[in-house]
Amino acid sequence: MSEEKHVTVGVTGMTCAACSNRVEKVLNKMDGVEAQVNLTTEKASVDYDPSTASIEDITAKIQKLGYGVQTEKVEFDVYGMTCAACSNRIEKVLNKQEGVKQANVNLATESASIEYNPGLIEELDLIGRIQKLGYDAKRKVEEQEKQTEKEKHLKQMKVKLVASALLSTPLLVTMLVHLFGVELPHLFMNPWFQLALSTPVQFIIGWQFYVGAYKNLRNGGANMDVLVALGTSAAYFYSLYEGLKTIGDPQYMPHLYFETSAIIITLILFGKYLETSAKSKTTVAISKLLNLQAKQARVLRNDEEVMIPIEEVTVGEHIIVKPGEKIPVDGIIIKGRTSVDESMITGESIPIEKDKESTLIGSTLNKNGTIEMEATKVGKDTALASIIKVVEDAQGSKAPIQRLADVISGYFVPIVVGIAFLTFIIWIVFVTPGNVEPALIAAIAVLVIACPCALGLATPTSIMVGTGKAAENGILFKGGEHLERTHQLDAVILDKTGTITKGKPEVTDFTGDEQILKLLASAEKGSEHPLAEAIVAHATEKNIELVEADDFSAIPGHGIEASIAGEKVLVGTRKLMNDHNIDVRHVEDDLKNYESNGKTAMLIAVNDEFSGIVAVADTIKETAVEAIDQLKALGLEVIMLTGDNERTAQAIAKQVGIDHVIAQVLPEEKANKVKEIQLQGKNVAMVGDGINDAPALAIADIGIAIGTGTEVAIEAADVTILGGELLLIPKAIKLSKATIKNIRQNLFWAFAYNSAGIPIAAIGLLAPWVAGAAMAFSSVSVVSNSLRLKRVKI
Repeated sequence: MSEEKHVTVGVTGMTCAACSNRVEKVLNKMDGVEAQVNLTTEKASVDYDPSTASIEDITAKIQKLGYGVQTEKVEFDVYGMTCAACSNRIEKVLNKQEGVKQANVNLATESASIEYNPGLIEELDLIGRIQKLGYDAKRKVEEQEKQTEKEKHLKQMKVKLVASALLSTPLLVTMLVHLFGVELPHLFMNPWFQLALSTPVQFIIGWQFYVGAYKNLRNGGANMDVLVALGTSAAYFYSLYEGLKTIGDPQYMPHLYFETSAIIITLILFGKYLETSAKSKTTVAISKLLNLQAKQARVLRNDEEVMIPIEEVTVGEHIIVKPGEKIPVDGIIIKGRTSVDESMITGESIPIEKDKESTLIGSTLNKNGTIEMEATKVGKDTALASIIKVVEDAQGSKAPIQRLADVISGYFVPIVVGIAFLTFIIWIVFVTPGNVEPALIAAIAVLVIACPCALGLATPTSIMVGTGKAAENGILFKGGEHLERTHQLDAVILDKTGTITKGKPEVTDFTGDEQILKLLASAEKGSEHPLAEAIVAHATEKNIELVEADDFSAIPGHGIEASIAGEKVLVGTRKLMNDHNIDVRHVEDDLKNYESNGKTAMLIAVNDEFSGIVAVADTIKETAVEAIDQLKALGLEVIMLTGDNERTAQAIAKQVGIDHVIAQVLPEEKANKVKEIQLQGKNVAMVGDGINDAPALAIADIGIAIGTGTEVAIEAADVTILGGELLLIPKAIKLSKATIKNIRQNLFWAFAYNSAGIPIAAIGLLAPWVAGAAMAFSSVSVVSNSLRLKRVKI
């Protein structure tokens, strides 16, 4: 029997002792498992025999019972990665660790996102595993701090590059002799002079390649460092061997390639410098969002106004905000009134009037009144912080299209080393028998040309730029996979209320006396439906005093029933009236007239007798028609989904140019309607408000939430459109198409570059230093092509 292991597993979803007892009982029935489950701590303490059970079996058993296994998510900045082989190796090793649910390592953002079970593995263990592979990692720092570190790293790279260039330039001059037969001072051709210049480049400036290669090989992997170290070392040591021959024979004319090794290192450093510099531009969206944040807050402490850093504000504190100042955190007004420019969140350019109890979004601009507010959300809980987090997660995530590049990169370096070795053998045996020099040059060229950097950067840099540009336009993609999937859409389903319409209906017609209006509005006061709010607002404008309902119940999709001062009040559809045997046939023509004009007409009955009609209309958003035209122009089928009756729905649809309408749909039926369209083989986007439409948003191929940056809207869908601007929906789809096109361009050229470069180098048509330059600039070209997305018109 193997040695027992002990683990602690967090169990979620247990509500009582019966739950914990059930989990414990089932786990103890497993072979080689002894478990104790604690309801209070929500943890299972498990001893198990690895020869008969695994942690995967244990967690699967818990999940099969209907409970969850607690996981945590941590993000690290990873240092030392040079190519796709590095990020793939780290990701592969982390995913094999016991307790790691999923690890994603992103070369472009130099970060790792890891979901793990804290009872099985700790953060320090994860960092230790990365360090053991030859890299370094630490918990993700704030973007501003990270930007400072990047600038520092860029300066260090520049110093190395300049030093390498200064030492390599005289060696570059010696190439003129090889290429054009130019006469140079004898010193330039002296092997010891060349050795003195190339050695610092090879072993001081280029030491990073040896360290990286050693660490990778020690852990059974191979990356760009291995190719560079092998190629430049071969050129350097062969030249050294040729130089040593001159000691025994001063007349010997050595074949020196010191310039090849030094110039390859210099060109690779130059390429990496340009690549790092260009990559820093891909995170400009995060920087812009961070710059929107307020830096200080005027807090009331002991009845005195104190200016403190924004990081020190706590929930519940009272803050004074003066005209022209940014609202520091999310909160509510407790004193004063003002107008607030929320365009940075909502896209709405007109300032919004705010008074007591109004909600405030942090980092928006207070226009014209001094207010006192109470902080309700601070730090990472604010709306802007939530938006920044979504953008960061999206930029660090992987799109499915990247998988092919990841798979190829994982095998690429060992295959290239094999090709280089085979090239050397073929040349020395068949092409130039016994002549080491041309065989070595061809092999070095193969090693240098084949770096998989461009392959590794092809997808993540485009994702970073694409999601960043989207965020700048008020479009939040939750991840790279959603950005990719959006371009595959065939149909877009638009919820009517709050999406096509403004969601702020007004009463347009009312047939009934003042007493009926009082009963109607008093009954609707208990409902949160937008139509109810319109009725209450209408009664308030008429100065009608409302009373509290003794009893209230909403009948989803049909209306409401209430008891007010002994009167039974019904408000709703024909079906609601029919269910209570109330005859409304005499007003059918009036109902049809209202509905044909796009109004929602509701029937009113008091004490089971028909008492009137109230008609409410919701204004269509100004840009709805243009947005729907653009969606159609993209070849998408546009469908409207609504709980309204067929006639009203068709009237609204006609106004905005929608041909396909699904009406009279109850809230719980919306998800089924989405599924029906998916069963027709279509990729479907559902557009809704992110709260009432949550099931439909979740089941759609792409859920698009129309919101104002609140965490509910952001959490509900794959894509969030800030501010409710419908034109951002076609923009999101256009951006997705442009990003995928950009990724395909990058992957094509990265594959084509390596596919063409390796055979050209193998047949001896590519000098090693030219291969070094080509390899360096291939990565730069991929990043530069990705940056073109910033200029794409959507």
